[in-house]
Amino acid sequence: MNKDLLLREKLAIQRTYLANQTTLLAFIRTSMYFLVAGLSMRNLIQLDNPSFMEFGFFTLSGIILLVGIYNYRKNQRITKKSEIHVGDYKLEYLNDEKP
Repeated sequence: MNKDLLLREKLAIQRTYLANQTTLLAFIRTSMYFLVAGLSMRNLIQLDNPSFMEFGFFTLSGIILLVGIYNYRKNQRITKKSEIHVGDYKLEYLNDEKP
């Protein structure tokens, strides 16, 4: 078995994990931006009761956060499934051959 190929596959999976975490952090950052925008609407407009835009920003913040968490979990499951096949490329190739 070629050790360079095995190492390359493991490093590719590590890069995928890191990219997935970076994407989750980007979703969290964007969600926090909308949360801060919603909080600042009250000070900007000087209203005592919450406005429609404030609730809109809060809702959008929650939706973005939930989409980010869903995306992270989905990609994490896919990456774990592909991690099982690291180093098994020869076995799969041999099993696909027909006599």
